Amino acid sequence: SLNLEDINAADIVPDEPLFGDGLGLDSIDALELALAITQNYSIQLKADDKRMQQAFGTLRSLNAFVMQNST
Repeated sequence: SLNLEDINAADIVPDEPLFGDGLGLDSIDALELALAITQNYSIQLKADDKRMQQAFGTLRSLNAFVMQNST
């Protein structure tokens, strides 16, 4: 859902950071990801939830968060 240019899904390392020096996502990407997760998995994400920073750390941690919280 992010439409990343020059990056294929197979090129994303699951343990690489999503933001900063890793995949290089920014705050707009975080909002788009959160919206896609909410729409596809019916998970309510709240900015004041302290787990969000850890959940959005890597693709692997985001996957684990979604798996644990999806209905």
